[in-house]
Amino acid sequence: MTTTEIEIGTARPAGSTGRPWAGMGAIVLTSVAAMTPAFGIAALATPVERGLGVSATGFGLALSGFFAASALGSFAAKRVAARLPVPVVLAAAGVLALAALALAAAAGNPAVLAAALLVGGAGNALVQPAAGRYIGARVPRGRLSLATGMVSAALGAAPLVPGLLAGFAAGPLGWRTALLLGAVLPAVAIPAAFLAGTGRAGPAPKRAADGPARAGRTLVLWTLAAGLATVGSNAAASFFVQLGTHSGLSTGLAGLMQSLAGVVAVAVRLAAGGLADRAPRRNPVLVTAMMLSGAAGLALVAAGGPAAFVAGALLAVAGGWGWTGLLLAAVMRLLPGQGERAGATVQIGLFGGAAVAPLAFGAASSALGVPVTVLVAALIVLAGAASMLAGTAALRRAAG
Repeated sequence: MTTTEIEIGTARPAGSTGRPWAGMGAIVLTSVAAMTPAFGIAALATPVERGLGVSATGFGLALSGFFAASALGSFAAKRVAARLPVPVVLAAAGVLALAALALAAAAGNPAVLAAALLVGGAGNALVQPAAGRYIGARVPRGRLSLATGMVSAALGAAPLVPGLLAGFAAGPLGWRTALLLGAVLPAVAIPAAFLAGTGRAGPAPKRAADGPARAGRTLVLWTLAAGLATVGSNAAASFFVQLGTHSGLSTGLAGLMQSLAGVVAVAVRLAAGGLADRAPRRNPVLVTAMMLSGAAGLALVAAGGPAAFVAGALLAVAGGWGWTGLLLAAVMRLLPGQGERAGATVQIGLFGGAAVAPLAFGAASSALGVPVTVLVAALIVLAGAASMLAGTAALRRAAG
């Protein structure tokens, strides 16, 4: 058996209706809600910094704390997701997101803001392991990549509502009220979480004796790949407007392009998931190709000029960050019956890279200049693609 022939073997749970999409809707809503504390506070950076007297560096550290808490919390989250019912785990994520937004809205100093982001990051850590467990138990194998693409698309859609709040609510109502309005999302997600019932899971399939060892080596390389690729792609997403204005676009046009790139990213993730289900064995190859497209996009951005930025940014944000759902599907096929472990593994790389990217990019661009820093980011994404290839090759060799 080759790497690409590994199939998910999770037994369908007793009482399953075979219609998992209402539950997937709950997972998507919870995914968006769990990211709202980070994206909501980031979208309101200027008034928050001014209102709390926090420096840009301090604000960046607090925001990185959210992603660091999500990455480090994955180790505990996979155990929680394996033991508690999926709706309970999703509801807990919604409660923590709601608490984080309320705490941030009431913050009187930077320390409270940082604590709020840590609370939100802990809640966000619960989502992907719970999603992995649900998908493994309820989604038919022929729709696996579509389902993981939906989870990935939720991450791409998460900045849209905070952007609207920043644009239309923060000015007339203030940033604190805007954050409280953002809390409507987790408030709705909490009761909706109970649509994601899984029934009683069947026994995990038997695996070859060398399966855990083969999976372990590949998982390390694929997790590293996710982290490296996210560092580059997240830097482009976080500093999108700055990169656009540096390339000659107006601030307004760069902001419009950021919204367009977000919409394209959502469409790419859904389309890639649906298409990948036609040949699921090729998911690792598609992930590598999308990482390479992201590196090419960053290289175009570094070249400078409005046209190069538009083409490169769309590649870097939409293509270069569109692989997350496909990687989750590939890991789930590598870990049959362990959806919560698969979800936790992928998000360790994703959010670990997201925690590093903003601060590293900001410091490097100050020292090296924007074009050189973007090229460095492209090289980091290339290293991620190489790690993805190495992990796939190692699994093929081990499988014989």
